Amino acid sequence: MIFQVYNNELTVGSIKVLGVSSSSMLLVGDAQTIQLASAFDTPAESLIIGPFVPLQSEGR
Repeated sequence: MIFQVYNNELTVGSIKVLGVSSSSMLLVGDAQTIQLASAFDTPAESLIIGPFVPLQSEGR
């Protein structure tokens, strides 16, 4: 089998992403390094910051 690869210039005008899953990546072209990042679109009223219950009573 003969396999030939021609690396030519790639121009992407725009990309429209309609949805992503919990683990997804969009790659266009070559990548020598890939860095991980995360973003959340959770509504503010459902975000809980801090412990659910006190860990220890202050009087004891």
